[in-house]
Amino acid sequence: MQNDKLIIAGKAYSSRLLVGTGKYRDFDETRAAIEASGAEIVTVAIRRTNIGQEPGQPSLLDYLPPSKYTLLPNTAGCYTAEDAVRTLRLARELLDGHDLVKLEVLGDAQTLFPDMPQTLAAAETLVKDGFKVMVYCADDPIQAKRLEEIGCVAVMPLASLIGSGMGILNPWNLRLIIDNAKVPVLVDAGVGTASDAAIAMELGCDGVLMNTAIAGAQDPVLMASAMKKAVEAGREAYLAGRMPKKLYTASPSSPTGGMIA
Repeated sequence: MQNDKLIIAGKAYSSRLLVGTGKYRDFDETRAAIEASGAEIVTVAIRRTNIGQEPGQPSLLDYLPPSKYTLLPNTAGCYTAEDAVRTLRLARELLDGHDLVKLEVLGDAQTLFPDMPQTLAAAETLVKDGFKVMVYCADDPIQAKRLEEIGCVAVMPLASLIGSGMGILNPWNLRLIIDNAKVPVLVDAGVGTASDAAIAMELGCDGVLMNTAIAGAQDPVLMASAMKKAVEAGREAYLAGRMPKKLYTASPSSPTGGMIA
């Protein structure tokens, strides 16, 4: 398992769990939970979290230094391609030319479902502008392939609605995306507990991104630890290859050959 790395935009990561930094009680809890998760990539909502754009205010960078974590600026709260592009250009300035970003363009404030035409437009602009784009998208195999063809470095289909905790509602679409992708596929949104993360990995996802599932738990630090183990267990199960499912055919666990008559 030491050589089983997650490769995104040419860089290798040991952890396949990516975590958000919002909704925690304070920055101290944020740091404790992320340390427990073992995550190396952490997402930052540029429009909601101070990483230097508000001088004199506490900065997330004091708690999660870029020297230790790969920061993934995201466009949470953006509803147009133009707004998303503007937000990530600001992030690049604040983070000294940092080019790995997470794009999400939302369709409405109630469901937070992605607006795919706006997402495709923003992705095309950002890729041409030199960004390495990881992109939140619908669990639509055609749209995911188009984002890959545009040049996105990872596609991130939702498992269910952001913050819903409903788990993976359509595993068949995820498998279609995974089977046809030449870039990493990471489940983004909808994970509620450790078993959801394990299922995503067993399906063959390259990783899982989550925020509310950890930050919204009664004990975020303990849940972060559980998610770390779930992602690792799901990945190992996928690599091991599960036994085939059999209808109506019993197979004893112990060998029957050589039984004493």
